[in-house]
Amino acid sequence: MHVETHGPVGAPPVLLLHGGGVAGWMWEPVRERLARDHRVIVPDLPGHGRSADETYHSHARTTEALTKILHDAGGRVRVAGFSLGAQLTVLLAAHRPDLVERVVVVSAQAKPVAATGFTLGLLGATAGLARQRWFAKLQAKQLFIPDPLLDDYIRTSATISKQTLLAAVGENLRFTPPPAWSRFPGQALILAGGRERALMLESAGLLHEALPGSDLEIVADCGHGIPLQRPAWFAGRLAT
Repeated sequence: MHVETHGPVGAPPVLLLHGGGVAGWMWEPVRERLARDHRVIVPDLPGHGRSADETYHSHARTTEALTKILHDAGGRVRVAGFSLGAQLTVLLAAHRPDLVERVVVVSAQAKPVAATGFTLGLLGATAGLARQRWFAKLQAKQLFIPDPLLDDYIRTSATISKQTLLAAVGENLRFTPPPAWSRFPGQALILAGGRERALMLESAGLLHEALPGSDLEIVADCGHGIPLQRPAWFAGRLAT
């Protein structure tokens, strides 16, 4: 897995996990603010960006690889994840609380959806569209990708394999928080955009209810893209 690290050596470590279909570059507006006072660790998850040659297989396998990154960081780490990365953040908090100090879970689906077979079949049949620039530009608008990062998104879309796409989306659609999530002893902030689909708002509520002491915040003017829509605000919430 490709990993980049920014910020002063010895500063408090923060691990940023991107969503499906993008890569570590999505954190650039947040990273440039955090790296002044934090050691910011930004991987490209398997099958994405500069890790495109490694197929995404499962959340479990990816979580194991991320655990090694946490070990190497030294001490307990703050972890923030968006969408697919938010599900991985929940798994890290649940299974390795000894390595995770605090989590920020952004727009994590936490309720399985029905008819996943149909959805994945349709996705597989149309997977080639992601390599078309016109289609990628339409998707970028839906994901709130800012203009300076548009070329990064188009390049990432063109290199994601059908196998990675189906595996990552399948894991996302079937995800439920593990029982150990309810026992995470660290701080947890759960975020969702007020303009997101009802399923995402319900999922945020489920994650909050499952973890006593967690904080839930609905960001009224945002959709499924809080870190890209409000990077300065998000960096501040993560740093405090």
